[in-house]
Amino acid sequence: MATWDDVRELALALPEVEESTSYRQPCFKVRGKWFTGMSPSEDGALVLRCDPEEKELILESSPDVFYVTPHYSGWAGVLARLDAIDRAELAIRLEDAWLLSAPKKLADELTQR
Repeated sequence: MATWDDVRELALALPEVEESTSYRQPCFKVRGKWFTGMSPSEDGALVLRCDPEEKELILESSPDVFYVTPHYSGWAGVLARLDAIDRAELAIRLEDAWLLSAPKKLADELTQR
């Protein structure tokens, strides 16, 4: 089980991340580009940007954790139940979301570490 404090700690550990808001909900951005935040419509759900080609795999891998609603259908993102995701999985998904939003040069710096 993860909390918003876990999200904050893990997200802020990534390069050039800032805490912000989107649709009056807390979120995180890298160089001004959103990559994750709390859902304004789904209580207790974190919205994570994801690769559209991996979305179905993510959803099928852990349906108790990841899901979508009609609002997010057709968009490159998934919802994650914070009360069901463990910290290790959360860290992986946050880094993946960050990599999709970060400028290429910055993303390359992280992957070359």
